[in-house]
Amino acid sequence: MGFLTGKTAIITGGGRAVLSDGSCGSIGYGIATAYAKEGANLVLTGRNVKKLEDAKEELERLYGVKVLAVQADVNAGADNKAVVEHVVKQAVEEFGRIDVLINNAQASASGVTLADHTTEQFDLAIYSGLYATFYYMQACYPYLKETQGSVINFASGAGLFGNYGQCAYAAAKEGVRGLTRVAATEWGVDGINVNIVCPLAWTAQLENFQKAYPDAFKANVKMPPAGHYGDVEKEIGRACVQLASPDFKYMNGETITLEGGMGLRP
Repeated sequence: MGFLTGKTAIITGGGRAVLSDGSCGSIGYGIATAYAKEGANLVLTGRNVKKLEDAKEELERLYGVKVLAVQADVNAGADNKAVVEHVVKQAVEEFGRIDVLINNAQASASGVTLADHTTEQFDLAIYSGLYATFYYMQACYPYLKETQGSVINFASGAGLFGNYGQCAYAAAKEGVRGLTRVAATEWGVDGINVNIVCPLAWTAQLENFQKAYPDAFKANVKMPPAGHYGDVEKEIGRACVQLASPDFKYMNGETITLEGGMGLRP
């Protein structure tokens, strides 16, 4: 029994992914696992239905929580407001409340220079990241106000430091940071705290990249000063648990870099 027992968290991009050793292999699923261990009811969204169903099965079986898996894809061709409101409506019908919103989902065309970026590639990042965050925050606000809940939005060092080949991704993530700071200013009076996490973690995607392209991996993926990449559950997910705890309600509008020392900035 954890402090989130009986509470409800929406996690976007929460489908199941695992590393070769069987441990959590994506940030969204790492967060979902950490929240499940604290007893939270979970609403997981994503584009891949199979990954969502796998997450639901495993989390319910291992931790005894209830998981609502809802396929949702915010993109340039969709009625995105309706897509998001459908998720939130199902969450409230199933669990009656929303205590935490975690905007983690993001797609992008990394490795394409700004000069070569297409409008479609730019839209992919902006819609899946910035627009999705905007719509979820709007739709969840009345329920978060009732519970005096928390919002955790995901940004990136790509935006903080201007990573090569990530113009659309960086733009989306910096937009999310701006949106978060405005919400912190406007919603603080409602008892809602809204913060940003910029993570660096070992994921199945990185593991596959290392196996398939070892030379490219060595040239482009830098080891943080901590000497290891973050564990998606223990070092990213657990931090997200704390950001939703009563002890951290006074933290509001902050950008937290969980990058093992690579996120240093003035």
